[in-house]
Amino acid sequence: MKQSFPNNVIGRILLALLTAAVPFFLVMTSIRILFTPLYMQVEYRMPWFPPDPYGFTTEDRLHWSRVSLEYLLGDHEIDFLANQQLRDGNPLYNERELSHMVDVKVLLQQMIIAWWILLAALVLLGIWAWRGKWLKAFLRALGNGGVVTVGLIVLILLAVAVSFNALFTAFHRIFFVGDTWLFNWSDSLIRLFPLQFWQDGFILMGIFTLAGAALLIFLRHKFSAKA
Repeated sequence: MKQSFPNNVIGRILLALLTAAVPFFLVMTSIRILFTPLYMQVEYRMPWFPPDPYGFTTEDRLHWSRVSLEYLLGDHEIDFLANQQLRDGNPLYNERELSHMVDVKVLLQQMIIAWWILLAALVLLGIWAWRGKWLKAFLRALGNGGVVTVGLIVLILLAVAVSFNALFTAFHRIFFVGDTWLFNWSDSLIRLFPLQFWQDGFILMGIFTLAGAALLIFLRHKFSAKA
């Protein structure tokens, strides 16, 4: 395949940026997959998933997690969650939990916007590479990004194995202010989304991301073998 991509500083910078963007895109894609009712349907039914000592049944968890996800992904204001009541008449979330849900929604929706921008950029670059006959360089950059991603995910999964609590704490200290993400064991957020929920989510995120990275590495080798 004849290459016509300019072999200059600008071209090398563009390919380096493309390589650097791959880990972020793959991780965000995996996170977006997990923020669906399907993950909750599966996770809550796992035999190792802890029961709620305060009385939520699996059906309760499925219902209230679906309501919470609807708020996070939709255009609802926080009043949507504030008006939700449990069967005993108590609110689903207290003020501290509601404040945290606002923070999570902002972070998640910013991530989704960034994901769409990256997706559009990759598609446009792919079309440019195909029409400009530098598809091989494009796929090589994607494959290099896949290699970087594998290293990153291996480190994350090692951190999960060594101490998920430390990883989980570090994540929240980076993305949230102070201790606004700490709650009582009896709070609905902990009852619906205990640590096991997030630990399994991190593991699945790693698996999905590794699968995407492996595909990009495979494509790099496949097309590199072609003349």
